[in-house]
Amino acid sequence: MSINTVILGNSAEVLNQLSDNTIDLTVTSPPYDDLRSYNGFQFDFETIANELFRVTKENGVVVWVIGDQCVNGSETLTSFKQALYFNSIGFRLHDTMIYEKNSSSFPAKRNGNRYTQIFEYMFVFSKGSPKCNLLCDKENKWAGHTNWGNNTQYDKEGNLVKTNNIKPVPSHSPRNNIWKYSVGFNKVKGHPAVFPEQLAQDHILSWSDEGDTVLDPFAGSGTTLRMAKKNNRNYIGIEISAEYVDLINSSLG
Repeated sequence: MSINTVILGNSAEVLNQLSDNTIDLTVTSPPYDDLRSYNGFQFDFETIANELFRVTKENGVVVWVIGDQCVNGSETLTSFKQALYFNSIGFRLHDTMIYEKNSSSFPAKRNGNRYTQIFEYMFVFSKGSPKCNLLCDKENKWAGHTNWGNNTQYDKEGNLVKTNNIKPVPSHSPRNNIWKYSVGFNKVKGHPAVFPEQLAQDHILSWSDEGDTVLDPFAGSGTTLRMAKKNNRNYIGIEISAEYVDLINSSLG
């Protein structure tokens, strides 16, 4: 199958046409819990999860951005059910990350019974030990300083263990696994659930190298594909809506 292309079709069927072990990274946000209509299209989760495992290279990663709807007073647990299924077919859950939004479409009311929902999960699944290039952009307040004495820690039995590997605090360290983004400011409009370009780019930089192939089986407005192209990765997008395929191709130039 050609790279650097957007394919119109059902993800479960199109993924079946990809060869084994060909994808370095998948970054996607699937439709879940009927929160958006997506022109009435549905998807076969288990088939797609199994196909993603087959096409992902050893050391490859799948970033699955998802949340839960509240139904009859309870969250659906769709996110956890899908995470457990990914794990059951061979993926490792490398990290459970949080995508925190700057605002919510449904802020809590003073007379309500739950707080404002303002995040989604970003499950990072790996096939074996993941390729990674951690983003070290968290500034350290005490950069250049060194602690006095020895570092100490406790072993499993509670015994004090001294270490002598004290080094000056670096200027920057890897960021935490809660990533905050402003929503609603993407340049491309015309899709009901567009996630931030920076989110896609940060994952692409973290879990792939230049020249790798990045997949989005629910390409939507093409955010992942644009960021892959911008950062010198190849891309494959799959989208079941012809309207959105036209939107993606227009945004990709």
